[in-house]
Amino acid sequence: MMMDANDLASETNRKGVVSQAWTRLSQIYQGLLDKWTPYTKTRWAAAIFLLCIFILRVVLKQGWYIVTYALGIYHLNLFIAFLTPKIDPAMDFDGEDDNGPALPTRATEEFRPFIRRLPEFKFWLAVTNSTTIAFGCTFIDAFNIPVFWPILVMYFITLFCITMKRQIKHMIKYRYLPFTHNKPKYRTVDASLSVN
Repeated sequence: MMMDANDLASETNRKGVVSQAWTRLSQIYQGLLDKWTPYTKTRWAAAIFLLCIFILRVVLKQGWYIVTYALGIYHLNLFIAFLTPKIDPAMDFDGEDDNGPALPTRATEEFRPFIRRLPEFKFWLAVTNSTTIAFGCTFIDAFNIPVFWPILVMYFITLFCITMKRQIKHMIKYRYLPFTHNKPKYRTVDASLSVN
């Protein structure tokens, strides 16, 4: 069965309409993300609020512990990537120290800024998206698998402690601090004070 020219043009138009609609939706989504970018505290407050709603639903419905556990493991993985430098000093073999390379600690050493493996905005976006998906999963009974939840809680706490201990040892060994303080703000000198 062959398509004539009209059917082919109609099919191409349908693909074009779907493609244009998808492009427009992704532009709107990206525009919303761009508007949210400068509001760090507000973004994280919204993400924490969403996470609290998810936890409240799980507690009140007494189910979906596997979904909660998977979400916790995923958030832990994101947090570790957020704390880890993009260029791991353990893999930088140019250092002269016997203990391996380290980030600069003196003004005379080369300045290397701390660049995260997972930037803050992508961390927030992943946390928000994953929490939204997990919240949606709580409305599907197929994901409500009966488990003995105290074992999952103990396993998660153990995994968290072991992972964070390893990460803190890495931070101490290579002398880096993943948290930055605000940029110093310089005040302008008042014109009346500067003219004497």
